[in-house]
Amino acid sequence: MKTSVAIVALAAALAWAGSAAAQNKNVKIGSLSDQSSLYADIGGPGSTVAAQMAVEDSGMAAKGWKIEVIAADHQNKPDVGVSIVRQWFDVEKVDVVVDVPNSGVALAVNNVIKEKNKVFLNSGAGTSDLTNKACTPNTIHWTYDTYALANGTGNALTKGGGDTWFFLTADYAFGAALERDTTNAVTKAGGKVLGTVRHPLNSPDFSSFLLQAQNSKAKVIGLANAGGDTTNAVKQASEFGITQGGQTLAALLLFITDVHALGLNASQGLTFTETFYWDMNDGTRAFSKKFASRMKNGNVPTMVQAGVYSAVLHYLKALDALGSNPDDGAKVVAKMKEMPVDDAIFGKGNIREDGRNIHPAYLFQVKKPSESKGPWDYYITKATIPADQAFRPLSESECPLVKK
Repeated sequence: MKTSVAIVALAAALAWAGSAAAQNKNVKIGSLSDQSSLYADIGGPGSTVAAQMAVEDSGMAAKGWKIEVIAADHQNKPDVGVSIVRQWFDVEKVDVVVDVPNSGVALAVNNVIKEKNKVFLNSGAGTSDLTNKACTPNTIHWTYDTYALANGTGNALTKGGGDTWFFLTADYAFGAALERDTTNAVTKAGGKVLGTVRHPLNSPDFSSFLLQAQNSKAKVIGLANAGGDTTNAVKQASEFGITQGGQTLAALLLFITDVHALGLNASQGLTFTETFYWDMNDGTRAFSKKFASRMKNGNVPTMVQAGVYSAVLHYLKALDALGSNPDDGAKVVAKMKEMPVDDAIFGKGNIREDGRNIHPAYLFQVKKPSESKGPWDYYITKATIPADQAFRPLSESECPLVKK
């Protein structure tokens, strides 16, 4: 009799546990970014706002889901980033990490996320290694990468006559990847790299680096850096008379907040590749207007922040399709890959087996002050790079998830 009661009680407990697991509709999103330094305007607080907007627009709350967004500052230090995500997973029960501008930090936390079987939706870091040799079944690279930047800008400028290059490269994972991928694109297009110089991250003085670039006589000086490093280099290049001397300055990664900080007088004529611009269509304009209204500085979204919104929205659609949060990151990512991507930000797309989200990229040029019709009206679209040409082809992939 006691045995029968125990068996019944055990069965009831197991049934309750199974039911509770099936009905797990709690989700915690961790927005890991540079909140206070050279990449803060690219992602930072704006990425947290974008994630919150995606949660609201998903309609998941009305379906009984409880979704929380938290944020932290990785300070552009891989060890700090790793410490934060371990705390998030082990103590705060975070399910998914988003944003992470800084390739060194992203590659470090990528390993922890795989170890813990969570989800990584990267929109901020540029290194194409995240979907190449460092790919995992837990990571999706959403917005852009160094391969897309290199082949968009590097290919266009080389074929346009800029067939000799010199690089100013940020001395960490992102800069190295961008220089590598751009070098490949330049040489493939018939160009030649004459030299390179590495500079520290968050460098205030580019004078010695720019002097080396100027003396190289290269037709194109490629800035393989981002954020405050790019804006500082562009400002100081203007003081050196680089473009007036006939050399072209290529900002290999440029954000609309960089153009805003520089002003059109300093940035006019810069050619670069991005995957999002606020003024592309009705959908991007509506999203950007809403985003700007929630930002204290009134900034429109960068492509990184737009990527956070789009990625989180698709992630939540996958959870909704699964019916609950399975606490199995690889399973959620597999569902995300299975479902087509379709939103007002990047349009229709798909996620490949290597974790690369596929969508078009665009070659832009900064307007002259006389061409701008109002605030944030900064870009001219020079070319659209189709989705199937924008990113590294699977035939060249080193990702172990790709079937050969």
